[in-house]
Amino acid sequence: MQKGLLLLLLISSFYGFSQQTVEDDFEGSGTINNWFGDDCGINTSFTNPFQNGDNNSATVLEYSDSGGQYANIRFDVSDNFNLSTNHTFSFKIYVSSSSLTGSQNNQVSLKLQDGTLAQPWSTQSEIIKTINLNQWQTVTFDFENDSYVNLDPNSAAPTTRTDFNRVLIQVNGENNNDHVVAYIDDFLYDGTIGSGTDPVFDNLIWSDEFNTDGALDASKWHHQTQLPNGTSWYNGEIQHYTNRLENSYIDNGVLYIVAKKETFTDQGQTKEYTSARLNSKVAFTYGRVEIKAKLPTGVGTWPALWMLGQNITEPGGYWEPTHGTTPWPACGEIDIMEHWGHNQNYVQSAMHTPSSHGGTVNLGGQTIPTASTAFHVYALEWTNEKMVFSVDDVEHYTYNPPVKDANTWPFDAPQYLLFNVAILPSIEASFVESSMEIDYIRVYQESPLSVDEESIAELDKVTVFPNPVANELKLKLTNELIGSKVTIYSLLGQKLNSFIVTKEVESKDLSNYKSGIYIVRIESKHGVKAFEILKK
Repeated sequence: MQKGLLLLLLISSFYGFSQQTVEDDFEGSGTINNWFGDDCGINTSFTNPFQNGDNNSATVLEYSDSGGQYANIRFDVSDNFNLSTNHTFSFKIYVSSSSLTGSQNNQVSLKLQDGTLAQPWSTQSEIIKTINLNQWQTVTFDFENDSYVNLDPNSAAPTTRTDFNRVLIQVNGENNNDHVVAYIDDFLYDGTIGSGTDPVFDNLIWSDEFNTDGALDASKWHHQTQLPNGTSWYNGEIQHYTNRLENSYIDNGVLYIVAKKETFTDQGQTKEYTSARLNSKVAFTYGRVEIKAKLPTGVGTWPALWMLGQNITEPGGYWEPTHGTTPWPACGEIDIMEHWGHNQNYVQSAMHTPSSHGGTVNLGGQTIPTASTAFHVYALEWTNEKMVFSVDDVEHYTYNPPVKDANTWPFDAPQYLLFNVAILPSIEASFVESSMEIDYIRVYQESPLSVDEESIAELDKVTVFPNPVANELKLKLTNELIGSKVTIYSLLGQKLNSFIVTKEVESKDLSNYKSGIYIVRIESKHGVKAFEILKK
């Protein structure tokens, strides 16, 4: 792990993050509690038989393969790994030559799998490393930079996948009946998993309550009226969109988008229907969108509350002149709500990406018996992992593709909002006029992080000395910090030791540590603080 990344990881929980580390020192302070042996003996609290300066831990994991053809040990995590940022696993291993039979290669492999599959190995990715016998050594598995093997050659690169939730360790290969005993210690993933809870989007960043009668607020909305191909709109729509008050106006705290049957000529084209299409003059990434709306009626009406990538190259769009670089669907489209008059009370949400667009398979919906007679809140929760769609807090669709890349997830960039009522060729002859009514639009994101000033002050009193240190490292803490946990990491992120503070001045013998930079992490009820020290 890079020094800057490690420091960020160690300090992050001080500022309120709740991601879980994936580590185990086999001395009771790890976060992995479901180790399992497949056709292999396993003891997660075995007395270290080779305690020395390379590993002075009292207890380690014993891995005992007494002839199992596919012997391995494994564990699962509650939230899938995201290898796009953090992609390295490491642990210490010791294999004694006296424990071996046969003539297998001296190696250890780390495999990532989807434990929810009936055959979890079917889409696994594996890295194999050579090991030396009769010594403790730290082995790292970097799924971005090391050579890996996908069991299914059609599987994507591991750093583009988010479906891995199982780690499997195998010593000296599989498909053999030879024996091997290995000792493993200080397992560490260089990132974290999950966030404990989903983000809390409670900070209102943009809204329109539509409280001023008349025209829309021009600082917030753009009327998109230009025919994108010079003659018509997409999807066979047969209306003109206008910027007239007849098609969009505010009255008594409600925005009306009115679809009308009327002959109207614009841009050299005469059409028999008019409506409005609005672009928001704000674009954002991630958050919660809430739109309280009542839908129009009539076979052939097609109202939508939706979003497009700010970078779309669409003629007439508000953002196109300044940000347009990417055509649809590569820009990404998020349909928060769509409704078709021929299926009166069914509302749908959908995602359009290069991997599935037009008649997309990425959709879901629900029946709302009063969709056109009462207001309902149509909402989107958008994180860096998934999209969740709901009506009145009843969820009906979640989009969370296991592989997130440009084809499936162009959604780590700003999107803007669109409101419109389209008219399709199937419009019934008796149709005259119908409106989509919107009470409000609100966009929320996470609140800025705050830090308890007293906690900062308490941790600021901690001193770690001498630095550089030759043999004995001392930590001076306040009485308030007695009971805190101290962990020492190598610069690569390997956990080397941990202990609980029992007095205001603690000492730690580092005489067996090699020269180099180490991280000392203090975890307390006041938060976390990390120090960088130099061992001479």
